[in-house]
Amino acid sequence: MGSTTLTVRLTPEIKRRLGELADRTRRTRSFLAGEAIADYVARELAIVAGIERGLEDMRAGHVVPHEEVMADVDAIVDDARARKEGG
Repeated sequence: MGSTTLTVRLTPEIKRRLGELADRTRRTRSFLAGEAIADYVARELAIVAGIERGLEDMRAGHVVPHEEVMADVDAIVDDARARKEGG
């Protein structure tokens, strides 16, 4: 897989800590920064996709009123509490 260069600004402390991690893991700072950015981007894209799916569901009317959900949650909690106290 090819690569490209991206310049980022870091505080001196983060650069120092990245260097320490690189030394301790026998990786380059560039490798570690690339891995960190890749993980961050993947996580953030998954979050955005989830939000977009939720908005699509909302627009399509696939929603449950808050009061109904809370009534279900309360019933589940009450049932669990009753089983715990009875057990």
